[in-house]
Amino acid sequence: MIKEAIYHRPKNNFAYAYDENTLHIRLQTKKDDVKRVSLIHGDPYDWEDGKWQNGEREMMKSGSTALYDYWSIAVEPEFNRMRYAFKCESGEETLFYTERGFFAVPPEDIGNYFCFPYLHRQDVFAAPEWVKDTVWYQIFPERFANGDATLNPTNALPWGSAAPETDNFFGGDFQGMIDHLDHLISLGINGIYLTPIFKAYSNHKYDTIDYMEIDPQFGDKETFRRFVRECHQRGIKVMLDAVFNHSGYYFGPFQDVLSKQEDSSYKDWFHIREFPLKTEPMPNYETFGFVGSMPKLNTENPEVKRYLLDVARYWVKEFDIDGWRLDVANEVDHAFWREFRTVVKNEKPDAYILGEIWHDSMPWLQGDQFDAVMNYPFTNGLIEFFAKTNMGAEGFADSITEVLHMYPENVNKVAFNLLDSHDTPRVLTLAGGNRKRVKLLYLFQMSFTGTPCIYYGDEIGMAGDGDPGCRACMVWEEENQDRKMFDFLKQLIELRKSDPVFGNEGAFRFLYAEDGVIVYEKSNQGKRLIFAVNNKEEPVRLFIKEEWNLTGNNLQEWNIQGFSSVGKKTGDLSGISLEGLSFRIFEVSH
Repeated sequence: MIKEAIYHRPKNNFAYAYDENTLHIRLQTKKDDVKRVSLIHGDPYDWEDGKWQNGEREMMKSGSTALYDYWSIAVEPEFNRMRYAFKCESGEETLFYTERGFFAVPPEDIGNYFCFPYLHRQDVFAAPEWVKDTVWYQIFPERFANGDATLNPTNALPWGSAAPETDNFFGGDFQGMIDHLDHLISLGINGIYLTPIFKAYSNHKYDTIDYMEIDPQFGDKETFRRFVRECHQRGIKVMLDAVFNHSGYYFGPFQDVLSKQEDSSYKDWFHIREFPLKTEPMPNYETFGFVGSMPKLNTENPEVKRYLLDVARYWVKEFDIDGWRLDVANEVDHAFWREFRTVVKNEKPDAYILGEIWHDSMPWLQGDQFDAVMNYPFTNGLIEFFAKTNMGAEGFADSITEVLHMYPENVNKVAFNLLDSHDTPRVLTLAGGNRKRVKLLYLFQMSFTGTPCIYYGDEIGMAGDGDPGCRACMVWEEENQDRKMFDFLKQLIELRKSDPVFGNEGAFRFLYAEDGVIVYEKSNQGKRLIFAVNNKEEPVRLFIKEEWNLTGNNLQEWNIQGFSSVGKKTGDLSGISLEGLSFRIFEVSH
């Protein structure tokens, strides 16, 4: 066996409390190197006649990539504590992997074994339950709908009359959102994520002037309160965007520093390297990127911390919002986010806290900071495979398998799974205008573990390059909308809501990934769903592998509008024919 590829650590995504009774344990080995892995485990205080009492249970191979196999098991220790080791068998040799290395036979001294000291209920990662059943819709407020023209900025253009630019305005507001809530209900949306709504200079509002005030172009606090109330009456949650890494240029404390320089009482609110302040050509103070109009806030400063935590509490307490999305979350210190979580959860225990982090985020997802992050590793894999075809089926399966094993299972169930956003080109543009590819993207997104998000306008076929092209005015004239795309997505959302296996209660695994074709399974104890997806332009025929177990009278095919005309039908299946850029779904009852 290749010992250096065998890896485990007794924390994070390799050993964690799944619930108050269950531990999940994982092991990594070199791909195809180990044939069988068993967990040897027992209570550290359970001894008889000088011998430690333990048991042995076989682990399941939960996924494979080009480099590694992953093995997983769920264990319910009787007394909430456990010592354990791994028995690895290759067929030619057997090794026992422990915290202190490898042994040819199980060591007698339990000090060699991995240790999970105690399963405390309050240490269990616990995100709000409602998130697992939520389908989000991201709105860029300035571009969704203009419902009150009296609020328009003085330089606002007629709706949709020009291409989006970094500095133009069209007058989107809260009243426009209220007016079109029925559009979202029809689609099946039950969560809205708003990019910043607070007083700011720009059209994107990520350069905050006053965190305690609504930007007047969107309406006033009473209108926002009514918006939240109207959403809640329809079963829709509301999440706001918090920009706590940096403020805007016209933020009062920063203006005070610009005016008074070293004499300003706010000088320690920011990371200033020298005086006098210079904004060009390179700021001599810390900023978001090198953007001089976005000075970085010093969240270690007690006054800054108090102000921002008051902001976090205020909008939850006074307006009953349901969550915060945290901008540039990885550039703010962990200590601040721990206090932020305490403040928000004390006010509303089931509020959702979502961090914007584009990379492996385990340090923020240990139950003391965020409930989830924006799942860009998931996004990147889908876009590269389905939209751009820069990745083969094998590479795609590898990337998604890595995503699933990057975090604990209970973290994965609330991961924020997006395909695009205000920061990226729209999904239809990424797919080169090919609507069939977009439908495959939506199929995978909606049937995958996590909480999916749709960017406004994608559901009716809007296209657009990266910022500012992805921020065009929403198209409301039905004759200019792609209603087939709307209906298809609506159907997937309904399946996600009505079928727990299709949604968030089905365990995911790949069965096949070769030559542009993937087959994956969602399953629970009652049934399995088999998804066969052809990401190639030309038709293919798959021969059924015996281990897929797709025979017998318990097999039915689903009828998905626009893709399959078979309907629910029983019978044996020897092969699966797939048209170019298409899919089929089969249900197998246990």
